[in-house]
Amino acid sequence: MIETPYLLFLGDAPDPLAAKVAQGIKDWRPEFAVGQFRMEGCKADMGIPDMTLEDAKAAGCKTLVIGVANRGGVISQAWKKVLIAALEEGFDLASGLHNLLREEPDLVAVAEACGRALHDVRVPEVDYPIANGIKRTGKRCLAVGTDCSVGKMYTALCMEREMRERGLKASFRATGQTGILITGDGVPLDAVIADFMAGSVEWLTPDNDPDHWDLIEGQGSLFHVSYSGVTMALIHGGQPDALILCHEPTRAHMRGLPGYQLPGLDALRDLSLQIARVANPGVQVVGISVNTQHMPEAEARAYLAALETEMGLPATDPYRFGAGKLVDALAAI
Repeated sequence: MIETPYLLFLGDAPDPLAAKVAQGIKDWRPEFAVGQFRMEGCKADMGIPDMTLEDAKAAGCKTLVIGVANRGGVISQAWKKVLIAALEEGFDLASGLHNLLREEPDLVAVAEACGRALHDVRVPEVDYPIANGIKRTGKRCLAVGTDCSVGKMYTALCMEREMRERGLKASFRATGQTGILITGDGVPLDAVIADFMAGSVEWLTPDNDPDHWDLIEGQGSLFHVSYSGVTMALIHGGQPDALILCHEPTRAHMRGLPGYQLPGLDALRDLSLQIARVANPGVQVVGISVNTQHMPEAEARAYLAALETEMGLPATDPYRFGAGKLVDALAAI
């Protein structure tokens, strides 16, 4: 069990999006996010107090959470001085990186000497089955994106909150490190052996009541050459009844791939449906979620209205303007 509250470690994040783990915790579990620790040159800011390790300890923080999700998921050597000092100060460490805390001998030695815990949340703890493709009871919704980090997790969380406020049956199903740190449970999908990825999604979304919706956290993008495999596993293992298209319209290129442009939403719709119909012929695209954080409100609303006309689907920024339209679309199925 990871002890709360947290000191969010932003390290030397080169931009706000690189600290998406910290951002997710701050937005969805603000009671856990007491302060942030930023190194020189950090370009991310959660808008919460900057604290030294001593300040954070005095404020009651129990765990330093690595809130950075860098390319490749590695523990930077530049961070080590802070991580070791945090252990010596009495903090546990938690990380969702591929590069595990428990595989860093210096961190292990200090943790053992200080009696502190190292939590690696990106480690599968279940022997997942191979997918069998058998149809399960209940309903499932999956967010798919034109790119990575466009708001797929936020979309599912916003929809879950809206549905529960309406008294509907819904469960957010975490498939990545941020979602797991927010909810305390889930499948670290991109750390599962490839043959078992789709099976782990079946395991995560078992038989349920006929009117219950599993809102599956999306990962990667079918159009992203680095991370398309996890998206495919989610589509086939999740057997979604409904797909939500997710997009961030202000990007110049795919995340981390300057030579690749973002696809259009029509291309995302068509390819996602073709692949999803392999496992569920009745799947439907029911709405569009747009991350408008970099757009003024009037521009964002005009963009969404134009998108609804163009695509013939309800469109919203569920975090900024609410998820009502997307929930209404699910209710109509």
